Amino acid sequence: MSEFQLVMPKMGESIAEATIIRWTKNEGDSIAVDETVLEIATDKVDSEVPSPKAGKLIKRLFNEGDVVPVNAPIAIIALEGSASASAPVVAAAPVEVKQAVQQVEQSISQAHEAAAPIGGNRFYSPLVLNIAKTENISMAVLETIPGTGAEGRVTKRDILAYVQNKGTASAPQLSAPVVSAPAETAAPAKPAVSNSVPPRPPVSMSGGDEIIEMDRMRKLIADHMVMSKHTSPHVTSFVEADVTNMVVWRDKAKKVYEKREGEKITFTPMFIECVAKAIKDFPMINVSVDGNNIIKRKNINIGMAAALPSGNLIVPVIKGADGMNLLGLTKSVNDLANRARANKLAPDDIQGGTFTLTNVGGFGNVMGTPIINQPQVAIMATGSIKKKPAVLETPMGDVIAIRHMMFLSLSYDHRVVDGSLGGSFLKRVADYMEQWDVNREI
Repeated sequence: MSEFQLVMPKMGESIAEATIIRWTKNEGDSIAVDETVLEIATDKVDSEVPSPKAGKLIKRLFNEGDVVPVNAPIAIIALEGSASASAPVVAAAPVEVKQAVQQVEQSISQAHEAAAPIGGNRFYSPLVLNIAKTENISMAVLETIPGTGAEGRVTKRDILAYVQNKGTASAPQLSAPVVSAPAETAAPAKPAVSNSVPPRPPVSMSGGDEIIEMDRMRKLIADHMVMSKHTSPHVTSFVEADVTNMVVWRDKAKKVYEKREGEKITFTPMFIECVAKAIKDFPMINVSVDGNNIIKRKNINIGMAAALPSGNLIVPVIKGADGMNLLGLTKSVNDLANRARANKLAPDDIQGGTFTLTNVGGFGNVMGTPIINQPQVAIMATGSIKKKPAVLETPMGDVIAIRHMMFLSLSYDHRVVDGSLGGSFLKRVADYMEQWDVNREI
């Protein structure tokens, strides 16, 4: 009997799990090569999972709404031409199906063992187990944490809330051993309370308030943002750049470019070119952290945050940005932005980013303090371009002129990027912007 196990694909280096949104095939349905079997979602993108082989779906190992670790089997397909492919579903290879389910359970058990001793039968995603291991939470304690996920599973938000509340819960234990001591001896316990993260306050409701449930993507984004702040100590630096040359050049080039190429040229590819140049000057901004190791990235892959019609954000990635000219960057930016708005990004389009750029100026903001897109260590925000009076140095002395000014902000992981590196990198980006050649061709 010939069978194939369809596994949960890896949707990015920082993605450890995905949620099954919808099964497009039922047990017993025939499947062609590259035909979609199910739809999945992560905090970055929704995607379809096709079958690389033709056959018949004989077993779905998870239900809609389940959170499944990457590389775990999610379905069993009887290959085309095999004995089970033509057999009724009710009689389809019960032994092999049972073995496949046991393999899934075994992989989950191995993940538990890697994090902490097994003390119960609940399912935990690899990310939850990772957080538990980092925070020294035993499996016995993990079993007591109430879960808000499907079938009572513990989500990232649940375990992070437990970690936050653990500090306040431990304060009484510090003073418990000195009950009979003088009152002054209890004072050392106070810093532990003041340094801990307080529990989330209860939210009161009035008659006119409306409760709006977060959509699935917003929940995943929220978890990812909390995880990033929990992982990296964020520091933000700012500079103001004179981008008059960029504005003048674009005003001259945009009509010619649109007539020739049939599409618009925005400031985004211009910003990306300057960022890629600065990364080559300061390669230690293009790194990731793995425990006590720093991974220095060879490729410069720049993600650009794009707003979706729903109000959510997604970050498609321009691979090898330092090897593209301005025309190539413009084509890539427009293509990714259009497909992002149409929800047609492929999994590869949002993977492999090493640095992220977000344009808060598109919303009329002069500056922002963005949250790092893990596992990267830095993200840069560009503010709105405003006309301002500025002092210019000339051979005839200083003069005041109207210039196009813009704030740049860089949030970076202070574990590996100090103020000198972060500030120098950001200033170098501003220098490249200010030195833009107004006579260049595209």
